Amino acid sequence: MTDISTATNTVMNTPLISPISMVELQSILPLIVLTLAIVLLMLVIAFRRTHGLTAGCTVVGLLLTLASIPMAMVVGEQQMSLLTVDRYGMFFTLLMLGVALASTLLSWEYLRHRQERNEEYYLLLLLATLGALVLVLANHVVSLLLGMELLGVSLYAMISYPDRGKLPLEAAIKYLVLSGCASAVLLFGFALIYAALGSLSFVGIGERLATSSDNQVLILAGTALVLTGIGFKLSVVPFHMWTPDVYQGAPLPVTGFLATVSKGAIFVVLLRLFMDAQLYQYNTLLITLGVLAVASMLVGNLLALQQQNIKRLLSYSSIAHFGYLLITLVAGGILSGSKFAVEAASYYVVAYVVTTLAAFAVISLLSSNGEDEKEEVTDLTGLFWHRPLHAGLLTLALLSMAGIPLTAGFIAKLYVFTSGIEGALWILVGALVLGSAIGIYYYLRIIYVMTLQEDNKVIGGISTKPWLGEAVALSLGVLVLWLGVFPQPLMVYIDKFF
Repeated sequence: MTDISTATNTVMNTPLISPISMVELQSILPLIVLTLAIVLLMLVIAFRRTHGLTAGCTVVGLLLTLASIPMAMVVGEQQMSLLTVDRYGMFFTLLMLGVALASTLLSWEYLRHRQERNEEYYLLLLLATLGALVLVLANHVVSLLLGMELLGVSLYAMISYPDRGKLPLEAAIKYLVLSGCASAVLLFGFALIYAALGSLSFVGIGERLATSSDNQVLILAGTALVLTGIGFKLSVVPFHMWTPDVYQGAPLPVTGFLATVSKGAIFVVLLRLFMDAQLYQYNTLLITLGVLAVASMLVGNLLALQQQNIKRLLSYSSIAHFGYLLITLVAGGILSGSKFAVEAASYYVVAYVVTTLAAFAVISLLSSNGEDEKEEVTDLTGLFWHRPLHAGLLTLALLSMAGIPLTAGFIAKLYVFTSGIEGALWILVGALVLGSAIGIYYYLRIIYVMTLQEDNKVIGGISTKPWLGEAVALSLGVLVLWLGVFPQPLMVYIDKFF
């Protein structure tokens, strides 16, 4: 009886939350704040359905989440069972939240003249952003799949906005079916890897791979399935066929969100998996990634040449850009996990996200009058003469995508080019140069169309000036220039990731 009483007293006197768990909770404060913002937003929508109020609450929730990042970083790096909170994760958390905030403001400008039930859209946007944050902090297959599905399921519904019209619904159904298949393939691939290795953490997978000599068939099959699933999410060739149709069917703010937050978060978690599991040691994997990179660079740019729809053109452009990004993974493998390759990949992700969002921001502003979207290249005829600010910002974004000097895209491509040279990846470097040369043509074609004069052309007559959206587009344009002219601070910060 004495022993039982002593044990009972010990249990009763033990604090429910230890100091270590409190530190961990503080380190994931952005996730907690964003989750609370989602719950509160649901209550706001339930009690008062107002578009402006919902959008305002969304902005406040994202700002509070951004404000919680310094508090989370105070406790230093934290390794948890499913998440790793470090400089790498927090930097991309900041990037994803910034893009989500910009997307919210652009969405408000886009949706306020469209008389529909738009409030749930912002709830979906916050849920998708939460999924992206889980992805950039993930260090385990469970958190990877949880973040990926939270992001993907939210995007299914976001793509179908507005509910009128056939294209958004068709795009949502296509993305739902194909993304569901890709997720099933990815899950089955990880199941095979777990059956062969007995671990699901990124570090554990790497350690077991290094010492395992059995179950090679299971490992190869699982790796192939995982590559297929992630290849679909990144829309690299040959898993790219869904991309142009979904880009074209989705509303412009959603297309920009899909092209930046979704793809960026997937690549960030792929890079962490690549480094933590030390996958750069395996030549077969590097050769496969090299083949995917060359195919994506060439096919993406060649198919973009034929496009007259800006959304479809930018979709093929994104396929090419992730081909460029795969070069950094191959170079990192050749150089045995080179930090320079990680720097190149991280910088390219930032440049790609900022530049792509800037392009979609301008096109979204031109379509913010509640009428049909201005998504054909011909819709931009004479834009320089009617909307010089919008034309200038779109030109800056396109020049950055083309890799013209004094833009973020130039520094990013220079980074990738240098990593390819260091790894002596001459075929990949050649494909990079050829793909970039092809890309210059279709980017400049849009700029040329904007300079054509058409006296009677009125582009996107907007009843009220979208000053919030213009502020977002202008800020993104400044970032594109700043990252191209003064990239050193970001380079120094990225250098300390791994």
